Amino acid sequence: MLIENEALLHHWYVVTESADVSDEPVAVKVLGRDLVIWRSADGAVVAAPDRCPHREAPLSEGTVHDGCLVCPYHGWRFGDAGTCVEVPSSGIGKKVPPAAHLPTVNVQERFGLVWVCLGEPAADIPAMDAEDDEKYRRINSGVQVWNTSCTRMTDNFLDISHFPYVHIGTFGIAQNQDVPKIEMEQLDDDFFGYQYEVDVRNEDGAASSGLDDAVITRRMTTGFNLPFTVRSTIHYETGLDHLILLCSTPIDDVTSYFTFVIWRNDDFSVPGEDVIVFDRAIGAEDKVMLEKVKGVLPLDQRATVSVQSDKPSVEWRRRLAELLG
Repeated sequence: MLIENEALLHHWYVVTESADVSDEPVAVKVLGRDLVIWRSADGAVVAAPDRCPHREAPLSEGTVHDGCLVCPYHGWRFGDAGTCVEVPSSGIGKKVPPAAHLPTVNVQERFGLVWVCLGEPAADIPAMDAEDDEKYRRINSGVQVWNTSCTRMTDNFLDISHFPYVHIGTFGIAQNQDVPKIEMEQLDDDFFGYQYEVDVRNEDGAASSGLDDAVITRRMTTGFNLPFTVRSTIHYETGLDHLILLCSTPIDDVTSYFTFVIWRNDDFSVPGEDVIVFDRAIGAEDKVMLEKVKGVLPLDQRATVSVQSDKPSVEWRRRLAELLG
């Protein structure tokens, strides 16, 4: 199974949005491991196995009081860094057994998202320079569950040859089936990919593009950061930049979390929800198609047929296979 590969434990994955971690515990699953997420008294997010060390009750079914996670079975309380601070049945002030503390996992909040790493991180979360640029605003979209493999999702997000087919209801143009020669390059310190131009339908995307023309040209880059993160940048002739970070997290081999985050250097006059309606519709088209494709995408290149337009996915698969060993 892909999720049992130890190398995947050392990378960062999105599990929820920061806004969704407030006064209740949140249950998530990454690489087949059940986790519980909550906020401690100082506001920091804590992530730990969703298992009380006492009698293995799911801690996500409990509550949070004064920043402490309270087990629903016997009321054991866990505070900062998963430290067990109270065992009610033993009486107040009694010593807590050392094995009662939760073995927390690495967690970060970045871009309005909660990221976890189950092992020692091999690298940091990829950077988005626009996050610290006051000319840009960030728009979060929520986290969904897709019934498909992260490998299928990453392959799809790197691909443009499906545009005239899967995205005919949003921006795809049926006649634009030929894909010009793709040249792969290092886009920056974190992403490897390619640059290209593509004509797209714009009837339903004016709020996103800021243009009224029926067909417009996007100047784009698309690249990957191992194992399953993709970034696409869209530059319009008006000077508007629309940057998209696509995050796929393996719940198990064939189920995944998905979220996208947008940064834009617009005048902020269009509400964020209006801006992302078009991107949500595009994602919904991808989801419908990908959930029809079963199993994990084979990393053995001989198992599927690839052509010139598949060069980004071929390179990503090659590097992922090398990472997994």
